[in-house]
Amino acid sequence: MDQRKYNIYFHTHTISGIVIAALLYVIFFAGSFSFFKDDIAAWQKGKSLSNVESPADFNYILDSMGTKYNLQGRNFDFYLLRQGHGTYVNMSVSQDTTISKPVPKTEKSKGRKRRGAKNEDSAYFLHSFVDKTQSSYDEGYDMGEFLYRLHFLAPLNQIPIRLGTPFGYLLAGIVSFLFLFALITGLFLHWDKIKNNFFLFRPWSKWKTVWTDMHTVLGVIGFPFQLIFAITGVVLIVNYVLISPFSKFIYNGDQDKLYQELQYNRTMAPTYSYQPLAKKLDVNAFVNQWMNEWPESDISRLYIRNFGDKSMEIALETKPKPSANFAGSGYVLMKVAEGKTSSIKSPKTDATYVDWVKSLVYHLHFGDFGGRTLRIVYFVLGLLGCVVIISGIMIWLVAREKPNIPAYKRKFNFWAANLFISMSLGMLPVTAFSFIVIKLSATVNQSFIYSLYFYSWLVMIIYLLILRDLTKVNKHTLVLSTILCLAVPIVNGIATNLWIWNTFQAKSYDILFIDMLFITMSILSAFAFFKVKKQAKSFKILK
Repeated sequence: MDQRKYNIYFHTHTISGIVIAALLYVIFFAGSFSFFKDDIAAWQKGKSLSNVESPADFNYILDSMGTKYNLQGRNFDFYLLRQGHGTYVNMSVSQDTTISKPVPKTEKSKGRKRRGAKNEDSAYFLHSFVDKTQSSYDEGYDMGEFLYRLHFLAPLNQIPIRLGTPFGYLLAGIVSFLFLFALITGLFLHWDKIKNNFFLFRPWSKWKTVWTDMHTVLGVIGFPFQLIFAITGVVLIVNYVLISPFSKFIYNGDQDKLYQELQYNRTMAPTYSYQPLAKKLDVNAFVNQWMNEWPESDISRLYIRNFGDKSMEIALETKPKPSANFAGSGYVLMKVAEGKTSSIKSPKTDATYVDWVKSLVYHLHFGDFGGRTLRIVYFVLGLLGCVVIISGIMIWLVAREKPNIPAYKRKFNFWAANLFISMSLGMLPVTAFSFIVIKLSATVNQSFIYSLYFYSWLVMIIYLLILRDLTKVNKHTLVLSTILCLAVPIVNGIATNLWIWNTFQAKSYDILFIDMLFITMSILSAFAFFKVKKQAKSFKILK
């Protein structure tokens, strides 16, 4: 490789990497834990779902809501959770103007539908099929949901900046896009030596060599995984930016039509007739009929339009199990009064190009096609990505720690690296601390989790910055991680009596797994601490 190309790749890799380092670490760290989103939710609530049969009972939901609302003419959207043990329910105002006046569709409500907006006559809540309880989104919020949404920076959506998409999503998309540059240029930098140095690691050399080897080896080995996440992350989080040109030029600005083609929205707009339906619909029977027809699939969504009216329609969306069919989607639409289906799409035989692309992106990003074993592999590879980021920051700092560089620049470089390292390494002890406090708290909701996590993280960052020594930062976070991670299963046992031997005997493997995960993290943190204590040299700010 000639020197000019090398310099281009090197500077592009360095600049793109250092600009996104801290946010990329947050995305990788939170994303790694979010692979166990459902297990974390079960652990927090102390209710295992490993061996619980929870058939979807839509009739119960409608009947219970009928005691609070007049359901005539309303629209319902059911968004089932991944494991099928619950569903989000979105109920609109009635289309019957004698009951309530429908809210007109505004420009802001057009396009792909996000988490439900509501007024005083509509409802949006989470229903559990296991214990038949209902809670608002805020009340049902848990650490699994928090870490999942943190990994695409959703909490930053509170910032009132909107450039076609919420600020947090836009920032996560930009980070993913720049991450692509860092990955590709990094591979080009090491391409000539990729064969000879593929497994080269010299742990007994000077620290710059250790960090360089760690960054190179883990970066190259994890390159396919990281490339997959960069590409799928861009597609998932900033698809609005990617498809806007198509909506303007191919669909003449009609975003609704585009989202329908991409199967994000379904066209169901029957005209309200003001004539009552002669016979009540058994929603469970309708769902069971089609689930028996498509046994190797899971319910993903259920739609009801104009409930109780002669124009009532019901539609069911399903997704095939990855073991049966990697790509595809099922859809059936029925006009209730006629009792006939007007649209059918089999999840087994009618997969389209859109199905293949969406399934490929979703399965590769979420790792939901290989069970817990694959999710553990994804988790480990995600944490290795965190190590690559940390080692990259240290390489950047050490390369600029030279006598010929002015003192003020060296101080700036140190404080920049100190801030990045403190933010990044502080996440594990803060996460473990949050698990402990949540388990000991009587009331936990979205506001509580936000305040707990972000304020404790802020305190941790300030404390680590005050140390003014990167080696001490590393040691302190490792000690705190060792203690707090070990405390997670202990506090769980004390608070709920769900000790690891009890959860093992009860086959509550989801709760057991989270406890064992934190025990493993504690052991690894202790091991790393003793290695650092024995070998690390102090790296302080210039006097």
